[in-house]
Order: sequence, then C-alpha cells, then structure tokens
Amino acid sequence: MTEPPVRRRIRATGRVQGVFFRDGTRREAQRRDVAGWVRNCGDGSVEAVFEGAPDAVDALVAFTRAGPGHAQVEALDVASEEPEGLRGFDVR
Repeated sequence: MTEPPVRRRIRATGRVQGVFFRDGTRREAQRRDVAGWVRNCGDGSVEAVFEGAPDAVDALVAFTRAGPGHAQVEALDVASEEPEGLRGFDVR
C-alpha cells in the first residue's frame, strides 16, 4: 500500500543565496522523485515547496536543513500544506 503524498513549504535563512542552494535542492529533489520548486526571495532567504512520498519529502527537508553546497542554514521554517499534484521540479 502506497502512502498518500505530502507537501511541505520551507523557508531557509542564513547564507543561502549564491551558494548553489537552489541547484543542489533541485538535484536532490529529482534524485528522490519529489516534485515542487525552489526560489530566492528578496529578503535573502530561499523558499521551496516539496511534494511526494512522505519519506522522500522528509529526507529533502533534512537535506535543506543541513544546507546543500556551501550554504550555512541558520533557520529552516517548515509548514505542512495540502498537496496540489505538482509534477517535476523547477528552479524559479
């Protein structure tokens, strides 16, 4: 029996722009078959949405908490949302 997909929205703060955070997140999401998107925000943070199998989404949240590439994540806010049925993963 397959678990229903979950959706998480994250916002990472710290040294997260200009350090390949978005590209590293995209690669990890594709590796784990997680859909969604990631983008830089005007305040210097990075926001992302992940949809997929619970274990894969949880692993991707942990990956972003650790900080892909040369990122230094000071804080990671995580919120649960209703899945929308996203496909693929985009860097915005």
